[in-house]
Amino acid sequence: MTSVPFWRCAPWLTLPQALLLLRVAIAVFFMAHAAVRLVNGSMPRFGLFLESRGLPWGLALVWLITLWELAAGTLMALGRRVRLCAAGLLVIAAGGIVLIHARLGWFVGEHGVGGMEYSLCLIIALLVIMAADRESQQRQRPF
Repeated sequence: MTSVPFWRCAPWLTLPQALLLLRVAIAVFFMAHAAVRLVNGSMPRFGLFLESRGLPWGLALVWLITLWELAAGTLMALGRRVRLCAAGLLVIAAGGIVLIHARLGWFVGEHGVGGMEYSLCLIIALLVIMAADRESQQRQRPF
């Protein structure tokens, strides 16, 4: 009896299943990020940080970001308005790179602290999610 190496069978998901998993997981990541901000009470501190970086209305902006992460994450996980939600989350992740992560280097952990590799990975995942949603919508509309 010959055994098949596991990588020949991997990932045990179809492409549509893998894209669904990616969409839901990324949505949950953003929602968790927002929820922790609410639960830990770090929103005022984050608002002051944004103001120190030259952005007006720091706390209002933090509320907008947090509510967008929660609402867009929920809608995206449910498969509703996926491209719009992902685009907004992409802007948030890109803003995080510009305001926070780029100056901390590339690596998030092990070799650095708070770098931009994770945010860039999120951006790439959001682009894949948006492309998959566009393809799905085009297949549903022949013209």
